[in-house]
Amino acid sequence: MTAIVHARPFGVMPWPVVATVVGSGIVAAFQVGKAAIATPLLQTELGLDLAAAGSLTAVFALLGAIGGIPAGAIVAAAGDRRILIIGLLAVSLGSAAGAEAATFLRLLASRVVEGLGFLLITVAGPAILERALVGSRRDLAFGIWSCFMPAGMAIAMLVGPLFGGWRDLWWASAGAAVAAAAATLLLVPGSAARVSLLWRDVALRACSIVSLKGPILLAGCFALYSLMFFALFSFLPVLLMDRMMITHAAAGTLSALVAGVNVIGNLTAGYLLTRGIGRPTLIAQASLVMGASALGIFLPVFDPASALLLCVMFSAVGGIIPATLLSSAPIISPVGLAPITVGLVMQGSNLGQIVGPVAVGSMIEAYGWSAAAGTVLAAASLAILIASALRSELRPNR
Repeated sequence: MTAIVHARPFGVMPWPVVATVVGSGIVAAFQVGKAAIATPLLQTELGLDLAAAGSLTAVFALLGAIGGIPAGAIVAAAGDRRILIIGLLAVSLGSAAGAEAATFLRLLASRVVEGLGFLLITVAGPAILERALVGSRRDLAFGIWSCFMPAGMAIAMLVGPLFGGWRDLWWASAGAAVAAAAATLLLVPGSAARVSLLWRDVALRACSIVSLKGPILLAGCFALYSLMFFALFSFLPVLLMDRMMITHAAAGTLSALVAGVNVIGNLTAGYLLTRGIGRPTLIAQASLVMGASALGIFLPVFDPASALLLCVMFSAVGGIIPATLLSSAPIISPVGLAPITVGLVMQGSNLGQIVGPVAVGSMIEAYGWSAAAGTVLAAASLAILIASALRSELRPNR
């Protein structure tokens, strides 16, 4: 077993590398969005109910919730560029297999393969940026990288209906993953040196990360952010249809718009970090806005148009948090263990993605939309407390 030793960072912003890595992330996130937009077609052709259709997306979060740290260890041991390519090829293989699936079980099995590829991509991508860049350039690059999830999902929701059927959409996503793998092979340089590393050593280092306060705080904060984000977006089309009395198609378009503006927060975080704004301050203030916005979204105190604008604010300002957390992972990590730290942080993100919809959905069923406001506000309050605790871990000069 070998591990990559960090190469010297580039002297200038390596835009081809950044674009390739971010593009690979968008291809990965596309696989999440395509299942959501194809749900009606899957119900018609394969006779799926909503629970079965939802499992096609949930499998990604489940794999991430249990496999983040192992994926980070694999990246640390085998090399970020190699694992990024393997992840993209896994996505392509799974998508191609899914396009030919005749039953739900085969389609679900193909989604597991796609999900494993997604997991590897989302951990290997930040590892490449971490070793290729330093200082403010790295903060900006991580801000751009954090756009991959909302961008990929929004693109899938917008272009999905343009395909003749869901199988064509699956084939197209398989081709996009192959193209991204080829671009990675051509444009992303590998590390200069390798050293021997046993799997036992990788496991010990993974355990050492879990024992540190800083990475655990980052993972916990990302879990709370994902809980808040998916607490809204899992039910946003239903909420819009209920409040605005619009069609399913219109609700889907508006939901894509609200998800897409999350990119604004991602990019804003990258800019603000380069200007020296404190990371804990950004996390705390963005969490405050998300919590306050949730009150106006879920409580029947505003007219529908105002509630929609609050959804836009919730998403746009909230996007500051993932960009800040991901760019903080390499800083807070011991030397050489950044991929494992990123894996832990992504594990927290996926845990929140699983818990959020279930917890909020149960609260809504039992007590109505108003209960969702209290759940999101509580999560925002906890995130603010974690941001305060992070001040001792993230010094201003870092």
